[in-house]
Amino acid sequence: MSRIKIFADSTSDLPKTWVQQHEVGIVPLYAVFGDESLKDGVEISPEQLYARVDREGRLPKTAAPSPADFMASFGPYIDQGYQVLFISLSSELSSTYQNALIASGEFPDGSVTVFDSLNLSSGIGVMVMKAVQAAEQGKTITEIVDILTEMRPKVEIEFVIDTLDYLYMGGRCSGMQNLIGSLLKIRPVIKVTDGKMTPAYKVRGKREKAIDQMMNNALSNVDVMDNDTIIVVHSMCEEDALAIQKTLHEKTKAKHIEMATAGCVISSHCGPKTIGLVFVRA
Repeated sequence: MSRIKIFADSTSDLPKTWVQQHEVGIVPLYAVFGDESLKDGVEISPEQLYARVDREGRLPKTAAPSPADFMASFGPYIDQGYQVLFISLSSELSSTYQNALIASGEFPDGSVTVFDSLNLSSGIGVMVMKAVQAAEQGKTITEIVDILTEMRPKVEIEFVIDTLDYLYMGGRCSGMQNLIGSLLKIRPVIKVTDGKMTPAYKVRGKREKAIDQMMNNALSNVDVMDNDTIIVVHSMCEEDALAIQKTLHEKTKAKHIEMATAGCVISSHCGPKTIGLVFVRA
């Protein structure tokens, strides 16, 4: 039986202890400040990114791993006789998927399989977890891809964004929208639909109100929720994430309620105190 090595990119926002325990390979994207390209989670942390944005008053650009990056990551495992399955950030959001496909063509047929998650952050992470479980149960690559294909449209993810400043600096809202939104304390909530980030709704008022709305949306689906894994993902708001995790333990039947920290790429788009909730419909 061929051994399987599962890879994801750094936007998958998997719990670090889980990555280590299950030996998931992570291929980092880049945060780019001018001529300086820094590997997400390797050469720069979210804390360092936020400090630099505050100091310089500008956001980094983000860049996908190159085909050469993927070849360098996959190659040693192919040489050892592994089959590689790479679960990618949505092809609608990045060239990560396409670059991985290019790299896969440099290896023998069947050595590398690239799967488009059509998701981001821990929406990818929950799929990676499912793939790892399947591999550990002895499933083949084809069987795992079938599982992921069926699962993909059932992944639900919402993010509450605390400030419009990062959306403004990233060109995703105008200066006037930012000003009005800040004055009215409007908290945008983002969903992933068909592989793209889309505004779900806006909540006016305190941040807690928006978080409560996100939680209520998830709990309204408790009867159709897959009871395996829920992920709470956050950027610099661990206390809020722990509170949500506690509530989910009380009000759902999920076996695993994991907490994850958003990496630099996700943080650079959404900003500090962003918090998200991921579950899968049964």
